[in-house]
Amino acid sequence: MTVTLTQRSVRSLPLPAHGQVDYFDAKMPGFGLRLGGTGARSWFIMYRSHGRLRRMTLARYELLALGAARELARTHLLAARLGNDPAAERRAQRAATIARPREEEDSFSALASFYLGTHAKKHKRSWKIDHLAIARDLTAWGNRPARDITPTDVEAVLEHIIERGAPVQANRTRAIISRIFSFGLKKASARLRFRLTANPVQGTERPTPETARDRVLTANELRALWPAIEAEPADVAGIFKLYLLTAQRGGEIRRMRRDDVDLDAAWWTIPAEHAKNGLAHRVPLSPPAVSILRDLMTTHASPWVFPARPGAHAGMAGTPYRASVQKATIRLRRAAGVAFWPCGMRPSTFAWKSPGRSSLTQGCAQGDDTPPCRWRRWTRRWRSRRRCARRVQQ
Repeated sequence: MTVTLTQRSVRSLPLPAHGQVDYFDAKMPGFGLRLGGTGARSWFIMYRSHGRLRRMTLARYELLALGAARELARTHLLAARLGNDPAAERRAQRAATIARPREEEDSFSALASFYLGTHAKKHKRSWKIDHLAIARDLTAWGNRPARDITPTDVEAVLEHIIERGAPVQANRTRAIISRIFSFGLKKASARLRFRLTANPVQGTERPTPETARDRVLTANELRALWPAIEAEPADVAGIFKLYLLTAQRGGEIRRMRRDDVDLDAAWWTIPAEHAKNGLAHRVPLSPPAVSILRDLMTTHASPWVFPARPGAHAGMAGTPYRASVQKATIRLRRAAGVAFWPCGMRPSTFAWKSPGRSSLTQGCAQGDDTPPCRWRRWTRRWRSRRRCARRVQQ
């Protein structure tokens, strides 16, 4: 039945006693409204595709107004006129949507999430580094089945990382990929779920040779660096001074807690959860280190010696301590004219604390009382106390 469909006429159309009845729009051939005996109403279109009559439901009457239904019908009817089959395309789209979760169950992104959630977050304090590398360099593998990743794919990713100027990161990403697949192969449930048979990293080589850092700061560089450190805010200066006075790692220093420090006994206990090797150990504090910590701990009541500043590290939720000194490092490099990074201060400390450093020895013999030479005198006592601490712990 053909009628002129309007908002008023649609509401006044009689319902069939049983079954269904179709009302076609007089203004747009092929577009209509189907009414059911139960009161159900839905918009639809009728068209021909490759000589066969097709029917396609657009939406329920309650969900789509008449004007919007006409526009949608016009779009689909035009597509049918151009040789497409809107109904078949919708069925294919729905089938793909249903099949997609099944494909994602064994995708690389699912394997990586399984690795992060089951292993990395529980056993690696550096799991965020793995997560960042996966999100930055391996997104192209996201929906691919993990079993389809090949050594050629791994090499292509590594070459892309090298091209952007991060050759060492290519080595790290290769190691992360290897750990993900090794973990999947080791776990029987993951091996069956992802149908893994081999680690695609096997057969590839590390793209970049690496050498251990041997750069240490000279006595003159330390003398130039010290005034620049003194010019920084007290907490920043304290961190960099403790780098040199304790020879401990930056993460351990920045996460120093008030309860871990005994200023009267001049000891700092690094708890196992903050130590890189997972073992608690005690660090003897020299008089300058004690003085620095005493001054810092009297300026605030935080349980952390180096608390995070308000609004700092917004991207590191839940970090109550100072999480980074990167900006301060850049300022110090410019002010002192010394090319250094905090991670290199620890080996520098050990280097100029060791015997045989002629420049420091001569400086001390000549009565030079600059900080590097004072540190050399403190070192003898520092080493003696640390040896005693190790004997007690054993």
